[in-house]
Amino acid sequence: MRHKKKINHLGRKVGHRKNLIANMACSLITNKSNSINTTLSKAKELRKFIEPLFTISKNNNTHSHRILFSYLKSKFAIYHLFKNITPKIIERYGGYTRIIKIGSRLGDGAKTAIIELVV
Repeated sequence: MRHKKKINHLGRKVGHRKNLIANMACSLITNKSNSINTTLSKAKELRKFIEPLFTISKNNNTHSHRILFSYLKSKFAIYHLFKNITPKIIERYGGYTRIIKIGSRLGDGAKTAIIELVV
């Protein structure tokens, strides 16, 4: 039984899963259209990962930069987050991302979704 098991393992080991979610977060932040296409389960895990990072980014100080770098591991993504995205979300109290279901893939029938920033 899966009682009190909140994390979706996505069929990967811990290190692979963390790097996958961090890379998806960097792609979402640095993408010009502020949206990416992925499977529904990955989009839900990405939302849980990235929403607290946006809250941390509201405090523009050295400590928040270091915390974000420990999660994202990309200086360019952190620079882009603080310069372009944080000024747009500074007044929001949460709900920084939106997941839109777009159907199933042709090959394996996986449910796909678009995750986008609400700015």
